[in-house]
Amino acid sequence: MLKITMQSERWPLAEAFVIARGAKTEAHVVTVTLEQDGHIGRGECVPYVRYNETIDSVLGTLHAWSPNSDRLALLQTVPAGSARNAIDCALWDLEAKRTGAAAARRAGLETLAPVETCYTLSLASPAAMAAKALSVPHLKLLKLKLGGDGDPERMTAVRQARPDARIVADANEAWTVEMLEPFLTAAHRAGLELIEQPLHAQNDAALRGIPHLVPICADESVHTLADLAPLGDRYDAINIKLDKAGGLTEALRMSQAARELGLKVMCGCMVATSLAMAPALIIAQTAHWVDLDGPLLLARDRPCALDIRDGLIMPPAPALWG
Repeated sequence: MLKITMQSERWPLAEAFVIARGAKTEAHVVTVTLEQDGHIGRGECVPYVRYNETIDSVLGTLHAWSPNSDRLALLQTVPAGSARNAIDCALWDLEAKRTGAAAARRAGLETLAPVETCYTLSLASPAAMAAKALSVPHLKLLKLKLGGDGDPERMTAVRQARPDARIVADANEAWTVEMLEPFLTAAHRAGLELIEQPLHAQNDAALRGIPHLVPICADESVHTLADLAPLGDRYDAINIKLDKAGGLTEALRMSQAARELGLKVMCGCMVATSLAMAPALIIAQTAHWVDLDGPLLLARDRPCALDIRDGLIMPPAPALWG
């Protein structure tokens, strides 16, 4: 008999997190716990309003699910999104606890290696973002949250402050078509490695007709495996997030398909605790960029939290997940 329990939790952030769509001061997550034969598996998700999700809607989906241990059936019976992610990751964890075989090994990996994560700088003035970049000299991979007007100045200011850093940026759909070429030129001059989702997902066909001076990564434009095929002439990379894909099972399929299509992969996250990041570390093993800094943005984290040293994430302890 498989038993499910779920709850919503609030985790305060160390400081306000600001992107083009707004600001937050806490991570509001939903956790799922599955119990079978004395073994417990856990998963965590973040309902996201951009995708028409709320805490209540996710809890409703979880209450409607008929608990079973078939992850492949889960893909067919629960729609992609954060609720399915929490269930799927809890099933992977439960399987690890029941069998004694680590999730990474069952995903085809011998072991997990440490990975370097981006550290996100919230959207602010160029001077404020440069100052924040200077305040974390031990972190060598920075991710800038952009917002449209003023973005060339933001990218330039951070590069001048941190000539030693690798830099990527996320526009969160805030650019217009008219901004594309001049802003990409500014990104190229500032030595950025990647720009995420510059245009609204409905407008990304415009990416076909311009030079990609910096590789462009799909985020809001790609959720599941079914979304990949049309992206090849628009994007150079995709951001795989477990909450969008609906869990690790689908994310693994996406990662393999992206490689076959010649698309690079960023492994991303919502702002959440170490429990949400741990399953994504399996995807991160083969990703070109890793953005799993959610725990670094929190005022506090869970027991047995991920060990993150100067931006390097160590494999999770079994007591946390997997």
